[in-house]
Amino acid sequence: MDRPQTPPPTASSSRAAVQLTPEQVKRIEINRLKAKARLRATQEASRDNPTSLRNANNKRPLTVIPANNTSPTTISAASGSGSGSNKKGSSEQKDDNAPLKRDAKLMGRYLDYDLSKMVDSRGGFLVEDKSNVDEHERKRLLARERERMRQNLDPPVFLDPSMNPKCKECGSISIDHIFKNIFGCLVCNKCKEQFPEKYSLLTKTECKEDYLLTDPELRDQELLPHLLKANPHHATWNNMMLFLRYQVEDFAWKKWGSPEALDAEYERRASEKRKKKSKKFEDGLKELRRKTREGVWQRRKDEEHIHDFGEVEGEEGEGDGTGVQRCRDCGFEIEVEVF
Repeated sequence: MDRPQTPPPTASSSRAAVQLTPEQVKRIEINRLKAKARLRATQEASRDNPTSLRNANNKRPLTVIPANNTSPTTISAASGSGSGSNKKGSSEQKDDNAPLKRDAKLMGRYLDYDLSKMVDSRGGFLVEDKSNVDEHERKRLLARERERMRQNLDPPVFLDPSMNPKCKECGSISIDHIFKNIFGCLVCNKCKEQFPEKYSLLTKTECKEDYLLTDPELRDQELLPHLLKANPHHATWNNMMLFLRYQVEDFAWKKWGSPEALDAEYERRASEKRKKKSKKFEDGLKELRRKTREGVWQRRKDEEHIHDFGEVEGEEGEGDGTGVQRCRDCGFEIEVEVF
């Protein structure tokens, strides 16, 4: 079986020879000579400066830029024009990992993101790669967490009874370590409930009202140690400051001299408070009476009638020289003398 072959081209399908005019031939020759001259100039320049030679994509090749290069687009020239240290002839090299300086022309607030540390979460977000977290910072946070856990743990119990701290009421070794660390008080949970007059906790308001202590005294941790606890009434309010009762009483006795002096000062302040309250009430009552009195007088003044008398009326033929005037509104009459 014979294979099919391509038929030979016909005379009609062949391209006819193009006849060039003398002017077109002259222009082609001139362009050829110009191209050869440009090629020769490019070759000579490449021998003097190899970095100026272009590749097939019309780009310069990736070569090492010499130190004596004076091109305005090189890194050395750009850094030398903007840095005062390079102008002085400093030989220090610029750190390639240093972050770029912010352009002074840019205004407003902006956020810096290091895209080299961001990974695609496949959920439409770019998140920070946890593997690039500073190792020193991670170790520091871990050490802080360990220290916090160590402080919250109860101290060990020694086999030798003499080495263990004991409750000063009953001698038990099962003391409350929170009271020991915060207040420096050695007492067990059983004795706390058994002696509430000594080991109960007082709030800041109770200390101010019952023992007449001030805010600076209560805030001083050295004078009166206190325990901070979350406010049970509202989570966003300030923490409660709890004080140990016998420590507050000891400080109050030293401040006022004795419990009797404290009671006398409390009574004096209470009496002054009652006097101020009574005086304020009396002043308010006087002001109310004054306003009421002025209001009644003004109302009576407004209701007072003013007579509007008309002309004098007199009987004809009488010559006694008297007449009568009558009010136009209420009819009230008065006698007047007519001259």
